[in-house]
Amino acid sequence: MSRPKARGWLRRLPVRARLVVGFVLSMVVVLTGAGAFVFWRVQFALDNRLNEDLAAQTSAVRDAARRSKPAAALASLGAQARDAQLLAADGRVLAAGPGLRDHRPLLTAQQLKTALVREIGAGRGGMFSPRGRHLRIRAVPVQSTATGGAAVAVSFVRLDQRDEALRELLVQLALANLLALALASGVGYRLARGALDPVERYRVQAEQIASGATGVRIDVPDGPRDEIARLGTTLNAMLAAQERAAERQQQFVDDASHELRTPLSALSAEVELALSRHRPAEELRDALELIASDTARLAALADELLTLGSLGSTTPTAEPILVADALGRAARRARSQLGGDPTRTVLADAPDKLQVWGDPVLLDRALGNIVDNAVRHGAGTITLSARALDDQEVPSCIMRVHDQGTEMRPDFLPHAAERFRRDEHARSGTGTGLGLSLVDAITAAHRGQLRICSTGRHHLGPSADGRLATFPCQHPELGTTISVLLPGTSRRTATSSVSAG
Repeated sequence: MSRPKARGWLRRLPVRARLVVGFVLSMVVVLTGAGAFVFWRVQFALDNRLNEDLAAQTSAVRDAARRSKPAAALASLGAQARDAQLLAADGRVLAAGPGLRDHRPLLTAQQLKTALVREIGAGRGGMFSPRGRHLRIRAVPVQSTATGGAAVAVSFVRLDQRDEALRELLVQLALANLLALALASGVGYRLARGALDPVERYRVQAEQIASGATGVRIDVPDGPRDEIARLGTTLNAMLAAQERAAERQQQFVDDASHELRTPLSALSAEVELALSRHRPAEELRDALELIASDTARLAALADELLTLGSLGSTTPTAEPILVADALGRAARRARSQLGGDPTRTVLADAPDKLQVWGDPVLLDRALGNIVDNAVRHGAGTITLSARALDDQEVPSCIMRVHDQGTEMRPDFLPHAAERFRRDEHARSGTGTGLGLSLVDAITAAHRGQLRICSTGRHHLGPSADGRLATFPCQHPELGTTISVLLPGTSRRTATSSVSAG
């Protein structure tokens, strides 16, 4: 239960405090580990030297005890036997050096039993024991040749100086680690504050934008393009995109209001005129025909506005579509609108097994809007064609509608697919101004690309797949060609023509 509570407490801290706490905890672990390593290395060096001295001292006592009786053996060693004992097999102290305050044996009964057969090491006290109470003991068996000789030789060293050095080292390591931890905490705090200050500045500016300020941008500091700078740049790009979207939305609302106001005003005027006085049946019929025409225009405009509003960035009902069938339906739609005009013909040419992945209803709507545009503004032959793009990595196809009518001005091409935009000088006529914008939205929903080409100039719309822009335009230079590039489902395996005069 303590860990979740600790984590919850940590989450409630500000990010800056969490960074400092994490940095401090990491430094505690690192400094503790480094201090423990230094302490262990110093202790190991001191103990190794003491063990060597003790081993030499014990060996000398044993050798002396083998040659002489216990008291004589220790006396022959002088100061070297100051901290030594010679024990009998039953544990009695036969001789002891002057360094011992009493004559009690240094080994317990169990230790003595083991020391009779092999060398052992033992100890008394600890590093924090009173002075003179911390001993390191070594005992070895003695094979004495003298009568009444010792059975076990015991030597010891006092660890007072060693313990004092280690205690001093502990204090110094603790002080040094505390100082290093304090310095590291200060540095960590300054680093965290320096790293998060731009984020706080971004937050303040974002709060200004949220409160209604316009034209405000995140102040991205000059310097290296680190994560914070890239975040500021991304936020600025997002703000610019939101402002452009808001402007387009407002422009769309204004344009839609204007476009709806005109037929509604005309419809209202016609109704008032028809009701102003008694009229013959012929005049009433003419008025109703005008009202029906304006109502149809309103219905078409409302339908296109609803379609534009419902389109997203994907086509949820996508399925494989035969391109030849889609072009055939668009060609029949164009012929029905031409009504047998001898000066106009419609041709459709597409591979019979070429497919695209998309929504059949939306694709028919897009092709229908393109051929409507060609019928309304074009002249001569309208040619619908399609082919697979020759690229193995991008299985796509291009569908084109070409007409020989009045060409678009070059400066209008980039705006031809915008909502409620019309080329009043070249391709004027009736319409809502939403036809090509709807085609563009449908193409974007299919992750494709719309191209509008006229008078030898080419406008390539944006695409979710930048590789589509690498395919060159291939169509007649005279007239106007509108092309739609869409992802396909298979490569072209055979070719046939779907043509009609």
